[in-house]
Amino acid sequence: MILSGGCLCALVRYRILNTPGPLIYCHCSQCRKAQGAGFAANVPVPRANFEVTKGADCIKAYQSSKDKTRYFCAKCSSPLYSYLREASNYRIRAGSLDDGPELSPSAHIFVASKANWVTLNDDLPQFSEKEPRQP
Repeated sequence: MILSGGCLCALVRYRILNTPGPLIYCHCSQCRKAQGAGFAANVPVPRANFEVTKGADCIKAYQSSKDKTRYFCAKCSSPLYSYLREASNYRIRAGSLDDGPELSPSAHIFVASKANWVTLNDDLPQFSEKEPRQP
């Protein structure tokens, strides 16, 4: 299965080879600020299965913490993915995917720092920090 995605202005395009991992909602304050939303919807993808097919020179990076770099389009500022140093996966922003696979959310992480105006009304597991299985 090959999935595709990109930024709002379509200057940057990417593709994902193979099925991505489970969708995770991250409520940490950095993700909230970077997305301008109550949480980020992230999909882990092995680095080897991710390829920028257009506009690689338009992708800018921002090191948001010692171990994390966030990537976005320099023209429209769409968040695309992030990378934790020493991790094997990129965390693709699910909203940047084109119509694609049925993604099923698997968990809420960093709920200890979620926005007080966000109400969680689903039955997904909730973790105050990271999921136990995350690197």
